[in-house]
Amino acid sequence: MFGLGLPETLIILLVIVVLFGAKYLPGLSKNIGESGRAFKEGFTDGKNDKSLKDIAKEVNTSAHAVKSKIKESVDAVKNTHL
Repeated sequence: MFGLGLPETLIILLVIVVLFGAKYLPGLSKNIGESGRAFKEGFTDGKNDKSLKDIAKEVNTSAHAVKSKIKESVDAVKNTHL
């Protein structure tokens, strides 16, 4: 791909281990993987994009559902103290 063979790759890995230390490598590789996935998802050409109107509708629906659950809970508490 980049003209790197096994010896070059091993040297690069050794330098990374020396620079970052073995205890930081799992977190570093996780962050690199997450960044790669986010970068890949950025090139989906808008297939996963929602319009602002759709997002507002979802938030509004969720807010109404939460509001009604809170009202039900408050009413239940009021009814138990009477």
